Amino acid sequence: MSAATGPDSTLPAQGQPFAAVSPWLPGGVDRLALFVVLLGLGLLYLPTYWDFLAGSKAADSQGHEPLIAGVAVWLVWRRREALARLPPAPAPWAAGSLLVVGLLLYVFGRSQHFLRLELVSQLLVFASVLLAFKGWAAVRLVWFALFFLLFVIPLPYTVVQTLTGPMKEAVSAVATTLLYWSGYTIGRTGVVITIGQYQLLVAEACAGLHTMFTLEALGLLYTQLLDYRAWQRSAALALLVVPVSFCANVVRVITLVLITYYFGDEAGQGFVHSFAGLLLFFVALLLIFSVDRLLGLVLPARWRE
Repeated sequence: MSAATGPDSTLPAQGQPFAAVSPWLPGGVDRLALFVVLLGLGLLYLPTYWDFLAGSKAADSQGHEPLIAGVAVWLVWRRREALARLPPAPAPWAAGSLLVVGLLLYVFGRSQHFLRLELVSQLLVFASVLLAFKGWAAVRLVWFALFFLLFVIPLPYTVVQTLTGPMKEAVSAVATTLLYWSGYTIGRTGVVITIGQYQLLVAEACAGLHTMFTLEALGLLYTQLLDYRAWQRSAALALLVVPVSFCANVVRVITLVLITYYFGDEAGQGFVHSFAGLLLFFVALLLIFSVDRLLGLVLPARWRE
């Protein structure tokens, strides 16, 4: 294949710096308007994230929220050239309506200390900015980034309490059964596992709804990056992330039980406990890869693209 030589070639001319051809921002972007928008969004939501991650609302944070927000920003960033190429087609009524609703939610949530309303408002405000400059085409282009920000919003406490208990019991039961079949003398009472001289309580962090929520975000991001044209495959993979998360939690609990059994309680509760959390996501990622490969083999051909 020959190199491009026409006037539209992306290769830099002799003596021309590469940055001039491949700029940090695409051509045609109003840098002043972009700066003003980013400054406004920063002034609006940096206090929210500070309270959420390090301030008065830090107890609601699960630790994954900065990563989720960063990925959402990156998803928009990787579409920046496509956004710049879109012709201006503002939708002022839709943009104004979303902005008003979003700001009302923000003000009410901020004044009444409803963190979830503050975080929900950012989706509406971000969408209103896109509508104001580029119209609905821009929203369709980066819809997944906006949707992905939903995973920053903490789950309602009552939902977590209702669903986490049965999940912990199920993970404990499966882990105990697998270890018993492997020859270990092990018992279980509810979510308390007894092995040797040790008793281990399966906590929410080890087998809770928050972990499944985070892994669901990971699975959806995986399907988005692969960009399957057949939505059926993406939908199937997103649904199968739930049992994948359950299996990864079982592996984590078994790992902690065996480490405690062989190396003592300090090892099980120290650095290795944190490492088991990393192991959870590594196992989940491998399982997602495997499930996706299996779907590629068993789904009809028209759903595998």
